[in-house]
Amino acid sequence: NARANESQKLLNWGYTAFEAIKLFDANQPVVTPVVWKGTEPVVKLGQPRAIVVAVPRGTGPKLTTQVARPEPLLAPIALGQAVGSLKVSSAGQVIAEVPLLALQGVEQAGVIGRAWDALRLWIK
Repeated sequence: NARANESQKLLNWGYTAFEAIKLFDANQPVVTPVVWKGTEPVVKLGQPRAIVVAVPRGTGPKLTTQVARPEPLLAPIALGQAVGSLKVSSAGQVIAEVPLLALQGVEQAGVIGRAWDALRLWIK
C-alpha cells in the first residue's frame, strides 16, 4: 500500500509540474524548402504524428525551434524519407530533437530541368 501511495504521489506531481506543448499537428509542414533538380519546386517536411514536447509548467512560451537540413536539397526525395531534424530548445538547452520526414515525394526532373538547376546552383 505504501509503495502504491508513493507512486501515486509521484504521478500527481508529474502531471501538475509539467505540461505538454503541441508544436505542430500531424502532417503539418514544419518547413517547405526549395528542391533542386526536381519536378516540384518545394517539398513539405514534417511528421506524420503531432510533434508534442513535455516541459516544466510555464516555460512553454520560451521554447525556440531550429531546423537543420542539408543545403542544397536535391531530388529525388521519397515519401517518408528523413531529410532533416527539428531541434526544440528552452533557455539555450536542446530538450528534444525530432527527425523531419518528407510529407510528399519529389521525382527527379528531366534532363533539361536538371541541367538548368545545375547551372543555377553553380552560379549561386
